[in-house]
Amino acid sequence: MGFDTYFKKGLFTMALALMLGLSGCASLTSQKENDPLELVNRGVYQFNEKADQYVLEPVARGYQFVTPNFVDTGISNFFSNLDDVVVLINDVLQLKLNQALSDGGRVLVNSTVGVLGFVDMATDMGMPKHNEDFGQTLGAYGIGTGPYIVLPILGPSTLRDTLGIFADSFVDPIQQIDDSDAMWAAIALEGVDARADLISTKKIIDRASLNPYEFIRSGYFQRREYLVYDGNPPLDDGDLDDE
Repeated sequence: MGFDTYFKKGLFTMALALMLGLSGCASLTSQKENDPLELVNRGVYQFNEKADQYVLEPVARGYQFVTPNFVDTGISNFFSNLDDVVVLINDVLQLKLNQALSDGGRVLVNSTVGVLGFVDMATDMGMPKHNEDFGQTLGAYGIGTGPYIVLPILGPSTLRDTLGIFADSFVDPIQQIDDSDAMWAAIALEGVDARADLISTKKIIDRASLNPYEFIRSGYFQRREYLVYDGNPPLDDGDLDDE
């Protein structure tokens, strides 16, 4: 086991201890828009917007222009199939055993009959795509979100979800590639493919919101709460008072 692995595990252990400590000081299930780092976050958000405007979106548009639709779909399916490995592990950690069987079936079917995942055969066979990650796993066990964090390039997150991204990197098939050049090339291709798929969504956000930063922050917290509770988030006090 190399120094890099020991280092990553050490950081993960420290971050997990910090997260658990913070959770003991606040409501474990709180999903409020906690943004004590707003000044810093807005600065990172502006950096991300400029990076997207001048680099990421032009590259994504170029990729979309030169890539036939069926190839684009195949690449998206391929990375989705790799993501299903991460989803499967988090299914098991959350004791969602029936879902784990379905997602394990997805990986098996799409990796074989689906030609290494380029064709999504599993969905048509009754095994739909699920969304699970270690951030959601922590949330499922009552760990609160922690403060809102805008990550460079990656965008909106929280302390809990940032820890989740780090933890998932240990089981992400792409990040297990031994050749660093190949690994970063795969990560770059996945990022460009994902950004190309969001071109129309980004336009809607820019046009629909007077304050995109707050709009994205609010949407992020709502979506993560929805995912953690599998579409059935608990009612807050305001909702109960309205009934």
